[in-house]
Amino acid sequence: MLTVNQRSYRAPKQPTVVVCVDGCEPDYLAQAVATGHMPWLKRTLAEGTGIVADCVVPTFTNPNNLSIVTGAPPSVHGICGNYLYDTASGTEVMMNDPKWLRAPSLLAALADGGHQVAVVTAKDKLRRLLGHGMQGTCFSSEKADQATQQEHGITGVPELVGMPVPDVYSAALSEFVFAAGVQLMKKHRPDVMYLSTTDYVQHKHAPGTEGANAFYAMMDRYLGQLDALGCVIAVTADHGMNAKVGMDGQPDVIYLQDWFDRAIGPGKARVILPITDPYVVHHGALGSYATVYLPAGTPTAQFVSQLQHLRGMEVVLDREAAARRFELPPDRIGDLVCVSERFTVIGTSRERHDLSGLDAPLRSHGGISEQKVPLIVNRRIPGLDPQRRWRNFDAFDLALNHAQ
Repeated sequence: MLTVNQRSYRAPKQPTVVVCVDGCEPDYLAQAVATGHMPWLKRTLAEGTGIVADCVVPTFTNPNNLSIVTGAPPSVHGICGNYLYDTASGTEVMMNDPKWLRAPSLLAALADGGHQVAVVTAKDKLRRLLGHGMQGTCFSSEKADQATQQEHGITGVPELVGMPVPDVYSAALSEFVFAAGVQLMKKHRPDVMYLSTTDYVQHKHAPGTEGANAFYAMMDRYLGQLDALGCVIAVTADHGMNAKVGMDGQPDVIYLQDWFDRAIGPGKARVILPITDPYVVHHGALGSYATVYLPAGTPTAQFVSQLQHLRGMEVVLDREAAARRFELPPDRIGDLVCVSERFTVIGTSRERHDLSGLDAPLRSHGGISEQKVPLIVNRRIPGLDPQRRWRNFDAFDLALNHAQ
C-alpha cells in the first residue's frame, strides 16, 4: 500500500490507465453514445461503472489535473488556477512552475515504489507539474519531437506514435495523446499511465455536433485498444463546458475590472482571471471565475452584496468563505471570488480581450455550472455508496483500490 496526501492506494495488479478528457461535459458522451459513435463506451457503461462526479472549482485545467494526480483538492496541492497574482513579487504569473505545488503526486510515489509510470499530456504547460518528482516517461504532444531521455524518459516519440507533431489548435493534439498511450502500452507496458487531452474541440463544438461526435468516436477507438490490451481504465474530466453567449450569439461578459474602476477608481482593484494560459485564441481568456484583490483595509461585505446582484453573477464570496466552499488555498485567491452563471463569463476590461480569433460562438468554463464530469471505469465495482459525493480526483482510488 502507498499513502499519498492521507489517501491509501493498492499497487496495480494490471496495467492501469487514468484518462483526463479536457472539457468533457457528460452530455458529450451521452450524445455520442446515443448516435452510435462510441460503441466501446456504450458497452463499458453497461458492464462497468459510470458515475457523474464533481470536479474542483475553479473548473480549469491546472487545478483539476493536479487534483486528479494528487487525490486531493487545491487546498492541499496549492494549484488554484492556470494563472495567479503572486503577492510576494507583485506580479501576475502562469501557474505552470512546480514551485507552486504544495503536495506530492501519486504518480511520483508510484514511480518511487518501483512501478513503471508514463504520462502523456496534450499541452506542455502541464507536463512539468504532472511530472514533478516522477521518475519515468513524461512528455507532451505539443513538444513530442523535443523529448529527450534525460528530461522526458524517452526519445523518438513521433516515430513511436507514427504521427507528426500536431498543431496546438487542433483535435489531432489530443489524438496524439491517445495514440501515444496505445503505443506505450504495446511496447513498454507501463504499470500506470496518465493521459491528459486538450479542450480545443469542446471550446468549438457543442455536444452532439459533427465535430464533437468525430472527436469522441476517435477517443472511443483508442480506449477500446487499451481495453483489449488488458488495461484497467478510468476516464474522467478536468471540467465541463458550456455556451457563454446571449440570445444574439455574442459573448455574454461581465467586465469586472471596468466595474471596479468605476466603483472605486481606476486601477485600485486588481481582477485576476485564472483561466488565462498561453493558448487563449479559442476562449479569449474569458471564463466563469475571477478573483479580486482590493486595496488594503477595504471592507469586502459591500462589494459582495453589490456584485451578487449583477445580472449573470451566480456567487460572490469573500476569501475565507470561498476557501471553505471550494477547498482553495486562501493565500492565493484574492479578497473576493466571483463565479458567473452558466451562460455568462467574466472579463477584466473590455479593451483587454481580443475576441477576433473566435470563429464560433464562445464556449468556456470555470464556474459551478461546469462542475459535473464523468467518472467511468471499465470494471464493475459493486457496493459504491450512491449517496457519496464522488469527485474526479477519486479516479485513481477507484482504478487502483476497487477495479483491480
